[in-house]
Amino acid sequence: MADSRAESEPLLSRARGGSGRDCLEGSAACRSVRGGPGARSRRDLCFDQAAVFIEDAIQYRSINHRMDARSVWLYRLYYSNTCQWILSFTIFLILFLAFIETPSSLTSTADVRYRSAPWDPPCGLTESVEVLCLLVFVADVSVKSYLVGWAQFRMNLWLLAYLAVLVVSLMDWIVSLSLVCQEPLRIRRLLRPFFLMQNSSMMKKTLKCIRSSLPEMASVLLLLGVHLCVFTMFGMLLFTGKEGDGQDRERLMYFRNLPEALTSLLVLLTTANNPDVMTPAYSKNRAYAIFFIVFTLIGSLFLMNLLTAIIYNQFRGYLMKSFQTSLFRRRLGARAAYEVLSSMTAEGEAHRQEVGVRPQDFLQVLQKVQLDSSHKQAIVEKVHSYGGDLLPADEFQKLFNEFDKRVIKEPPPRPEYLSPFLKSAQFVFSHRYFDYLGNLIALGNLLSISVFLVVDADVLPEDRDDFILGILNCVFILYYLLELLLKVFALGLPGYLAYSRNVFDGLLTAVLLVLEISTLAVYRFPHPGWKPEMLGLLSLWDMARLVNMLVVFRFLRTIPSVKLMAVVASTVLDLIRNMRAFGGILVVVYYVFAIMGINLFRGVIMAPGNGSLAPHNSSAPCGSFEQLEYWANNFDDFAAALITLWNVMVVNNWQVFLDAYRRYSGPWSKIYFVLWWLVSSVISVSLFLALILENFLHKWDRRSHLQSLAGDPDTTCQRSVELLFRDVLEEPAEEELMEKLSHHPHLQLCR
Repeated sequence: MADSRAESEPLLSRARGGSGRDCLEGSAACRSVRGGPGARSRRDLCFDQAAVFIEDAIQYRSINHRMDARSVWLYRLYYSNTCQWILSFTIFLILFLAFIETPSSLTSTADVRYRSAPWDPPCGLTESVEVLCLLVFVADVSVKSYLVGWAQFRMNLWLLAYLAVLVVSLMDWIVSLSLVCQEPLRIRRLLRPFFLMQNSSMMKKTLKCIRSSLPEMASVLLLLGVHLCVFTMFGMLLFTGKEGDGQDRERLMYFRNLPEALTSLLVLLTTANNPDVMTPAYSKNRAYAIFFIVFTLIGSLFLMNLLTAIIYNQFRGYLMKSFQTSLFRRRLGARAAYEVLSSMTAEGEAHRQEVGVRPQDFLQVLQKVQLDSSHKQAIVEKVHSYGGDLLPADEFQKLFNEFDKRVIKEPPPRPEYLSPFLKSAQFVFSHRYFDYLGNLIALGNLLSISVFLVVDADVLPEDRDDFILGILNCVFILYYLLELLLKVFALGLPGYLAYSRNVFDGLLTAVLLVLEISTLAVYRFPHPGWKPEMLGLLSLWDMARLVNMLVVFRFLRTIPSVKLMAVVASTVLDLIRNMRAFGGILVVVYYVFAIMGINLFRGVIMAPGNGSLAPHNSSAPCGSFEQLEYWANNFDDFAAALITLWNVMVVNNWQVFLDAYRRYSGPWSKIYFVLWWLVSSVISVSLFLALILENFLHKWDRRSHLQSLAGDPDTTCQRSVELLFRDVLEEPAEEELMEKLSHHPHLQLCR
């Protein structure tokens, strides 16, 4: 009965604020009793509750969920690695369906001139996979709604939206089957990215920051629109010359009418068609350059950069507020775990006056927490440093700083040799100068390849004499193999594999050795005039080219050896690891616009001939879609749509896309591409720059540099993105934490 009453009874018997406040006897769910099976079950429940609170704190999750024994078991099962992997795989699978379902992307090319008929999956095949994914999401939202309770569910907009998206998706799925998969529009395809967003708390925070930053962005975009309209009117009034002069050419090409003039200047704002749009008028009168220079200075160099600065400033502010909330969640979860464990200490050892957590209780709970072994070991050592004393609240909170660190493991011990000669050899081959020698050899290999590429640039592959290059490849690969063996001798196999750069070297050396042995087995040893006929799957030149590409790739091993390059490379790697949320937002944006593009423009780009209105390349105007042979840039399938959107986002020649889709589908198509430019090239790129600046400023911080020189212990750890703002965030007060805990919907503190 104790477990069933735990949800309604007070969870904690004391509030730890310096003065104890006792509950009535028998009212605490986590009260320790000296004997009996009920005491053991209550103790286990307390440990499970504390483990859940600790996991919530580590992952910055809300603690507003049920805490009875059955709910705690379900909560831990839901957030187990297996269940989360199943959910992540389901999200990936339902998003990946866009490549397979009609229109399928399973063709070798997207070029409408050469593309074969794509595979059309039978009705019900992809729909069966899709409904299985939707059922997993139904189970997911059901578990979440049960764990948070009905009162919290009604106030959680994400869960309500989750339920609405599932209802609409299932209804649309039923409509698809009813129409035998011949429906003109699948609404649920546009809703699929929601499943990715709702599963990532960091993506939710990023999206919230973007939404909060939109008013400031809109003000600059409005000013940018005014700038465009004003200069469009100036251009329409300025370029109205007589037939045959520069003004007339300018008018006919770029200022024919208001929409054309607005489009021309919008493209000029991105500098994609500069100086093309200025050349006709400038060729007749150089004074016309003033108009275009002033437009570019105000628009591209001032307003666009101002927009980036505002986005950076506003986004950083809202992101910092989001991290402040995350910090509060961590401290709240840690405080809740502390209250559970300290209440057990107080009730189990009532004669003691100290308030705190027994180290052995915390270590026992820590074994239940889902955490990698390196972090557990670091925290265990930290707890052991306190001895047998009770952990006070502030020291208990400090333990959670260890969870933010990516601990760099110490390499295993090197083998010990008795011979003085072997010891000397071990010292030589494990020294950093031996790595420098390897880098120098790799540079020589790269230079030799570069020389042959320059010398043989005008020689056909079948006419090349690969004798010298073949000999050099054999020599260099033998050295790489020797270097690998000597490092294994000096460091031992576990020590060699402990360094990622050694694993990189070893893997590529093994592949190069296999390729070289295969080349010698098929084409024999190099000799003057070594130009044999093709044998097997690859010609001699193809084999040599593959080896050379791997050699060039192996040259990346030199990056960690150059200090400045190593700092930049490590910053880039940290940036990649810490920008998964932003990458997820990009995936969502690309996915939604690709599906919209398929629905709007599928089939509008047709190959010349066979009744198509597209002119042949020979008769197409210079610089047009047809003359540049951009036929693969279409929206006929999902993969092609993604590549087309990428090419437009880069904005190089994006006026070609605007012109082509205007001619093939109508002038309204410009709205789609301009919206995509705003979302991808303006807003997303500005946010990307903001995150890059934050990461680089944090990495290159002068104080961090001085601390690393002084031997700061944190230099052995790499910090996550959550710590970028930790120095400027405010620690929540103890009273604020206790006040929040007292209003927990499923946890009661006695007063």
